[in-house]
Amino acid sequence: MQARILLRLVASIALGAGVGAAAIAQGKSPEWSQTVTKETGGELDAKQTAIVQALTAYFNQMGDSKGEFTQVSPDGKRLRGRIFIKRPTRFRFEYRPPSKQIIISDGTNMAVQDLDLNTDDRWSLDQTPFRIVMRKDVDLLRDAKILDVGETDDRYYIALMDKAPDARGKLKMLFLKQPAVELKEWITTDSQNQDTKVELTEFVRADKLDDALFVPTAVSLKKLQQ
Repeated sequence: MQARILLRLVASIALGAGVGAAAIAQGKSPEWSQTVTKETGGELDAKQTAIVQALTAYFNQMGDSKGEFTQVSPDGKRLRGRIFIKRPTRFRFEYRPPSKQIIISDGTNMAVQDLDLNTDDRWSLDQTPFRIVMRKDVDLLRDAKILDVGETDDRYYIALMDKAPDARGKLKMLFLKQPAVELKEWITTDSQNQDTKVELTEFVRADKLDDALFVPTAVSLKKLQQ
């Protein structure tokens, strides 16, 4: 069941951000934790445009990065693990036990692997929603339909969807503003209005990450190595 949830996650949309229950308890905007169901429409004002440009610059300037993540699935289950990103197109989500799941992009294709079920599902990276923020030249104003964007005292937020006609679902991202812009959380809302939240901790620049992290290994070989 958890593997099916992950497949729905990556097939529908990934990388959006939001505030969870803890943030609501701290007085953050409660509506931010809910599914985006309406579009603001109209042109962005100068302040909103500046925020989108700042967030675009953040992705374009992101180097090798790593950190910890907690994923909350639509059924409330929590999974934890490590995340590695090698801009512009490679990433790795490594889930901690008891989960035996790994999501890897080698820059061309994305693999979703489950060692418990012995499954290895792959898509072209261009067929996934990761394409919005994993391009060599990210341009959210050009490539995304902005549904909402703004700021609080200490955070930026943006909700968007890919302009591509085959795109499905919506994406919300939350960023810290100080001491520098930093991706903190995201919520993805799929075409069935199911939300998956991911929170990042200790997400920092990394020394040059080993290219081997981003090369999928056949599931059968992984099982033999255990």
